[in-house]
Amino acid sequence: MYTVKGKADKNHLLTEHMPLVKRLAHHMKAKLPPSVEVDDLVQAGMMGLLDAINRYEDNHGAQFETYAVLRIRGAMLDELRSNDWMPRSTRQNMRKVETAMNELQQRLGRPPSESEVAKSLKMSLADYQDLLSDGGGHQLVYYEDFRGDDDDGSFLDRYAVDDEDPLRSLLDTDFRQAVIDAIDNLPPREKMLMGLYYEEELNLKEIGAVMGVSESRVSQLHTQAVARLRAALREQLWTGPA
Repeated sequence: MYTVKGKADKNHLLTEHMPLVKRLAHHMKAKLPPSVEVDDLVQAGMMGLLDAINRYEDNHGAQFETYAVLRIRGAMLDELRSNDWMPRSTRQNMRKVETAMNELQQRLGRPPSESEVAKSLKMSLADYQDLLSDGGGHQLVYYEDFRGDDDDGSFLDRYAVDDEDPLRSLLDTDFRQAVIDAIDNLPPREKMLMGLYYEEELNLKEIGAVMGVSESRVSQLHTQAVARLRAALREQLWTGPA
């Protein structure tokens, strides 16, 4: 806790927090379509870090890293604000995947395999996996889930949570336990992936090394796992608070 005054202080903070920028970039990348380059996120994040260093003051005991995370993440989001991260057609395709998964789960009494989902969608396995790749950035909860309609709006506006984010209220309810239970019921490999990503905070490349698959395959499995969770939680997602 201190005010950044001299050039030495600024250089020290810049060097010390560069790994933080890269970590935030990799975690944000996992929530975005394949077209978004992690290097672009890192570059924007570095600008946010520099801005944080130049603006920071020891105000009411605020830790610099807490302040910097907000500035770094904000800079990354600002860089992406003008881009359409997930086309409406991709969101519609992911909804079809969720519906197929839900119907198969009800009929089979277990999580359906990739081949079973592909067959239900009248797609080849390769085409289904390509669809999962295109769906990189699919999220567990979107703002329109609370509205009960299909008005997609801006993907960024749904993703950039603020102090009035309804998800925060939702997670304070029984929904949190429902998410935990749904993750516990995922197929073993997808359950492992979610644990490595959300608990161990590994990036997709690191997870691929642990699981012995490519980074692109990890992205597919992550998208599929999110679709499974949304299918399992559809009652809570689409009947939540307005």
